[in-house]
Parts: sequence; structure tokens; C-alpha cells
Amino acid sequence: MTDPSPTARILIVEDDAATADAVAEIARGIGCAPVVVATLDAGLEQASGDYAVIVLDRMLPGGDGVGALAALRAAGSRALILVLSALGRASERVEGLEKGADDYLAKPFEPEELRARLRALLRRAMTQSAANDVMAFGDVEIRLRARTVHVGRVHVPVSPKEFELITFFARNAGQPVTRTQLLEQVWNLRFDPGTNVVDVHVGRLRRKLEEAAGRPVIHTARGTGYVFAPMMPGGGTAG
Repeated sequence: MTDPSPTARILIVEDDAATADAVAEIARGIGCAPVVVATLDAGLEQASGDYAVIVLDRMLPGGDGVGALAALRAAGSRALILVLSALGRASERVEGLEKGADDYLAKPFEPEELRARLRALLRRAMTQSAANDVMAFGDVEIRLRARTVHVGRVHVPVSPKEFELITFFARNAGQPVTRTQLLEQVWNLRFDPGTNVVDVHVGRLRRKLEEAAGRPVIHTARGTGYVFAPMMPGGGTAG
């Protein structure tokens, strides 16, 4: 398998030396350059660097990695973030993903699984950087590098998870998207957490877009899920 980016840098924020060494070895094994720091503060200082992926522990000197996800973004990081933590219960994984992590892997982990997940994130990072920066559907624009959404001249404020949602919808524009697809592709969950997390996030995003556009942008696909169709006339139900 060809490595997606032989020069990609991976920031590892991990205070356990043995784990940090193991992750760094895996990063080097897929052709990446690892940089290891051991505290949350050091991770925040490094976050604005040119990293493709950040591997982030939770219980760090200085605080909880998941609690610092927003600060990492505020520090200028555009890296995809994989949380690697001993806190691996379903509720803890859901919390991490909902707060903006792109993936979440519980410790102890199998090296093969971490390797595969890092490769998947690197492919995703490469796709994002190679793609046109703007996805436009009429007056609805999604700016990938800036991670912003506009309707005409109106900026639509979205959370990190809502941005992932609208990006996934946009890449499947006009096609019905199921809740299972959203759980797998946006939340990285291969199981049903038994909550209405998808409906809540989609509902919130839907209201923001409709308020800015003055028309439905995300429609209900009867019996299936949702359809992102900014230029579809009429009400909010399709199919």
C-alpha cells in the first residue's frame, strides 16, 4: 500500500514514554515524521504547526486532552485529531467525538489498528488539501481550509461537528444519507450509541442553514434519513 504522504508530520501528545515511543514507531513506519510532547501545554504550543494528524492523550499533565480540543483549534490547528486514551467506554468515546475529535481509539490498542486509522486520517487530510477549497451549491458555500460556511454573504456559524456533517452531506449532495452512515462517517462509530445524537446535530445545522437561506437546505428523506439539496425547491421532505 502506498503511503498517502511520505512527508506528513504527526504530533503525538502523550505523557507515557512507552506509549509515545510505540506511536512514534508506527508513525515512522507509515512514512511520517513524528514529534512527541508530553504535556497539554506543550501540545497547545505545537498545535499551530504544520501537522497532518495529532494523536492526543486525555489524562495529561495540564489537563484533559478532550477538554482542550476547542483550544487546539483556536490555536490554529487544522490537523485531524485522533484521541488515544485509556478512557474507552462508549460514553467517553462519544464525548470525545462530539467535542471535535476526528477519531477515538481506546488503550490498549493493537498496532495494526492504530496504523490503519492513521492511514485513513492521512488519506482524508490529503483529500481535503488537494480538493478545491470551496464547495459551492448555488449560494451555499463551504470553505474547507477555513472550515466556514456561508449562504450568500451571510456567515453561518457552525461547530466542528456541524462542519464535518455539512462536509459529508455536501460530498453526497442529492443522495439520501442514512443515520447509520452519519454515525460511521462523521462520528466514527460502528455501533448505535442508543441516543438521538445524529438527529440533534442535524436538526441544529438544518435550522442554522434554513434561517440563513430562507429555504430548506437539508431535507428529510422519508424512511431513510436526509438529503443535502440546497437548490431543491419546496418543503423539507424528499423521496
